[in-house]
Amino acid sequence: MDNHRIYKTSVASVYRLYLAKVERKGRGREELDEAIRWLTGHDQPGLEAVLEQGTDFETFFAEAPAMNPSRAAITGKICGVRIEELPEGTMREIRYLDKLVDEIAKGRPMAKVLRC
Repeated sequence: MDNHRIYKTSVASVYRLYLAKVERKGRGREELDEAIRWLTGHDQPGLEAVLEQGTDFETFFAEAPAMNPSRAAITGKICGVRIEELPEGTMREIRYLDKLVDEIAKGRPMAKVLRC
């Protein structure tokens, strides 16, 4: 899948996959939502509106209330690519989110996931 198609994918369609992943590992929607809110600055009603409206990833990140500056501390590999080596932009933001979801699914404490 090319980047443009990924950028235009609805957050809601991938959110369902994220949720299934964390629930399979015994974690919950609350933790997933907390990580997304931490990353983007959305409050819960704002996040729910994004999911309901079918907002795409490009718009989701471009219109996020306040991207967390601490997200730069998210490092490691996703799909064989080091996050910190990606150019700044939508793909890096998507990979930050992917990494947060992976960490939740692996059972990391939320304080560590959220770099507290």
